[in-house]
Amino acid sequence: MTIVLRNCAVVTMDGARNEYTSGHVVVDGNRIASVGDGPGPVVADATVVDASGCLATPGLVNTHHHLYQWLTRGLAPDAALFDWLTTLYPLWARIDVDLVNLAASAGLARLARSGCSTSADHHYVFPQGSGDVFAAVIAAAQEVGLRFHACRGSMDLGRSAGGLPPDHIVEDRDAILAASERAIEEWHDVSFDAMVRVALAPCSPFSVTGELMRESADLARSKHVRLHTHLAETLDEEDFCRERFGCLPLDYVESLGWSGPDVWYAHGVHFDDTAVKRLGAAHAAVAHCPTSNARLGAGIARAAELRAAGATVGLGVDGAASSEASSVLEEARHAVLFARARGGPGAMTVREALEMATMGGAAALGRTEEIGSLEVGKLADVALWRLDTPSHAGITDPVAALLLGSPPPLKLLLVNGRTVVQDDVVRTVDEYALGARTAVAHRKLVAS
Repeated sequence: MTIVLRNCAVVTMDGARNEYTSGHVVVDGNRIASVGDGPGPVVADATVVDASGCLATPGLVNTHHHLYQWLTRGLAPDAALFDWLTTLYPLWARIDVDLVNLAASAGLARLARSGCSTSADHHYVFPQGSGDVFAAVIAAAQEVGLRFHACRGSMDLGRSAGGLPPDHIVEDRDAILAASERAIEEWHDVSFDAMVRVALAPCSPFSVTGELMRESADLARSKHVRLHTHLAETLDEEDFCRERFGCLPLDYVESLGWSGPDVWYAHGVHFDDTAVKRLGAAHAAVAHCPTSNARLGAGIARAAELRAAGATVGLGVDGAASSEASSVLEEARHAVLFARARGGPGAMTVREALEMATMGGAAALGRTEEIGSLEVGKLADVALWRLDTPSHAGITDPVAALLLGSPPPLKLLLVNGRTVVQDDVVRTVDEYALGARTAVAHRKLVAS
């Protein structure tokens, strides 16, 4: 199927950062066939969309999430991270295949409505007897239709051994490594247009042993997949690493082989100057989650400084229980506002924030050749935003309207050339039915 978007503003995010005031995007199957100024070519039998008053951007990329948490939103609303975790762990210990699939479906539908075409998910809770919850998350992504990076998380450091999670939700290290290898073999797709890829993702320094961190890194590199973990999110974590390991979080994980361009860390709020330079030199990546970090009072990551040092910075909504809106567009807005609150009005531009939400995310996931920009030959992941509403009319710069104005309606979201959102409605699943089921599941989970 060929789709032609005409008469829209276009922000390509290509290498030259080309933009068009009134341009076109042509999608042929799952690839972009043409992007440029003017109405574009006439294509026989194409579906033509009059996109007047709209802005076309690459689909947004979410580099860090915990979709299972969709069922526990709004709880512990005033707690810091460690207290928040200890409050919610008992609830998460009761999740199963059906609950995880429901949570992931609802969460991914919400992401689609925020213009997200690609999402990573870090799933690290595997209660005994819960079934194949990892497969349940992937099944939800396939139904909703988003491109998906499934991060096989893990925890093997329970409370009795000095970790934070309860002992009954941690796994045996050998079982984790075996399950991680199976996940790669079953789900990881190396093809150019892959809809599912797998990464290995031990949870955090306070929930995972050093042995598991090192062995996971070895396994990931032997299988040519990426590595992901939480790092430097809070001062509590920093204190934990100083007391237990005698060093800072980045020192600790680097000593276990976690450094380089195949690694992306979630949060990175408390990296000092030395750490920022090291991350840049290693070309590592950080998933910046400004909303969750503010919600939990963790602080503001040094996104601008990390980028200036040469590190890759993408955006993440983080778990739905600490980022209830779960909107990648909101993360981009908060990224630019928080950077300026921290570093002054010149700390970050709106286009730099949009770049983190697109090419930055693609780079963090290792997919800059395939997604993150509107270029001929790349995959057809396209977001088309309506900026002709009363809320946006009169804002001259479409990128400023998108990031600084109220969230605009999404006229169209294409993922791999397939329509996932049309006229601000998710077309692949029934959001309202998912919402009603979520409410029932939430009440049962909290009451049990």
